[in-house]
Amino acid sequence: MIAESFYAETGGQMDKVAEAFSNELSGFRTGRASSKMLEDLEVEVYGSKMRLKELASITVPEANMILVQPWDKSAAQAIEKAIRISDLKVSPVSESGVIRVPIPPLSEERRKELGKIISKKAEESRVSIRGIRHERLGQIQEMRKKGTATEDDERRAKERIQKQTDQAIKKVDELMNKKIEELQKV
Repeated sequence: MIAESFYAETGGQMDKVAEAFSNELSGFRTGRASSKMLEDLEVEVYGSKMRLKELASITVPEANMILVQPWDKSAAQAIEKAIRISDLKVSPVSESGVIRVPIPPLSEERRKELGKIISKKAEESRVSIRGIRHERLGQIQEMRKKGTATEDDERRAKERIQKQTDQAIKKVDELMNKKIEELQKV
C-alpha cells in the first residue's frame, strides 16, 4: 500500500510548479503598469546582484507609469541601467534620484511576441510537471521491485499520479490562456 503522503507530496510539487508559473505571469505587462513587472529584476549593485524590490520602493501612481524610489540614491544609476537593458523594452527617466518608468501601450507585434514567450514558459512548466510524474513513477517501480508495493498498488498509483499531472497541466494551460487573452485586449 502506498502512503497517502506520497500523493500529497506529488501534488504539492506539481502545485508549486503551477504557482511559480503564475508568479512569473504576473510580471508580464498587459498595457497597464504593475509593480510586479520590476520587482524581481536583477540589479548589479554593491558588487553583487540584488532584486529591485530589495533596493527600492516600487509604486504605480498612474495606469501607465511606475515610480521607483531607491532607498540608497547611489544605486539609482544601476537600477536605471538594469531597467533599460531588461527585456521589458521601456525607457526609464531618472529625476533627482527617482526613476520614472513610462509604460507605453503594447503594439500588436509586442502582444504576439509576449504571447509566444508566455507559451514557451507554460511549456517549460508542463515539462517540469511531467518530470515530477516521471520521478514519482520511478519511485513506485522501485517500491514494486523491493516488494513494498503490489502490482495493483503500482497500477492505482500510476492512474492517480496521471490524474494529478493532468490537473496541474490543466491549471498551467488555464493560466496561460487567461494571460494571453488579457494581452489581446486593447
